[in-house]
Amino acid sequence: MERIVVLDGYALNPGDLDWSIIAQNEGTRFAELLIFDRTPERLVIERARNASIIVVNKIEVTAEVIRQLPKLKMIAITATGTNNIDLVAAKNCGVLVKNVVGYSTNAVAQHVFALLLALTNKVYEHSQSVNQLEWAKSLDFCYFLEPWRELSGKTMGIYGLGNIGAKVTDIALAFGMNVLAYNRSNNPHDRNVKMVSPDVLLKESDILSLHAPLTAQTKHFINARTLSQMKPSAYLINTARGPLIQEEDLAQALKIQVIKGAGLDVLSKEPPPQNHPLVGLKNCLITPHMAWTSLEARRTLLEKTAENIRVALG
Repeated sequence: MERIVVLDGYALNPGDLDWSIIAQNEGTRFAELLIFDRTPERLVIERARNASIIVVNKIEVTAEVIRQLPKLKMIAITATGTNNIDLVAAKNCGVLVKNVVGYSTNAVAQHVFALLLALTNKVYEHSQSVNQLEWAKSLDFCYFLEPWRELSGKTMGIYGLGNIGAKVTDIALAFGMNVLAYNRSNNPHDRNVKMVSPDVLLKESDILSLHAPLTAQTKHFINARTLSQMKPSAYLINTARGPLIQEEDLAQALKIQVIKGAGLDVLSKEPPPQNHPLVGLKNCLITPHMAWTSLEARRTLLEKTAENIRVALG
């Protein structure tokens, strides 16, 4: 019987999904299944030694690891990115590598607007104000903590027009926003989207949402120079990859209000150090890389991983 070893399964399934589907085909169990919530680097080879298939999310599978796993047939990645796998070594050793794409498009797009609306409407701050009895003590029937503005008529800038960028575009258009986008292919997904250069995108966007993959060309796209091109009233949203932003530059820009605010779901190092320059800034909202983690997205990810395994084993 084949052996499947899940090395870092907790992020995908903290207990609300059923792992057994990755070792079954039409209800028949075809593999032994071992599940570890987390695996330190020193235990990767020991735990995976007799595995035909290893299932990983962020675990690094290096050439050295692959060479020491002679029974390994497949690395199933419960994510889209493959940068944690030595793809050359896997190919040379005849190990199939399969990732999953498109499972979290709706979830991430929803989180973009959750961050944006938290910045603009300040729902939590107003709720806290009410809980502190400020409304009960008010002389008026309503109040607001600071002036806020509608999204309708504002310009949403999309940096990277893949599946998620396209879904964010759809939602922005539904809000009555104008949409500018930059994409390497330069192909608009909607006739209402105007394709522009990165410089125009920076200068004209009221909200800039990052959706590009991390490459040598996109790393630190947001830096002191590009931040200086943005409107002082602009918001920056990043649900893509942390290193798209030079974080020290963004922290400084937020402190002196080069831009109005930022909403981030990803950072360059995760978890971040306690002295991270962006943590604690009043005009920077940070969530813990959770945009992809809706129940529906995680269930789809698990199902697609199971399908990848079934197809690979024939």
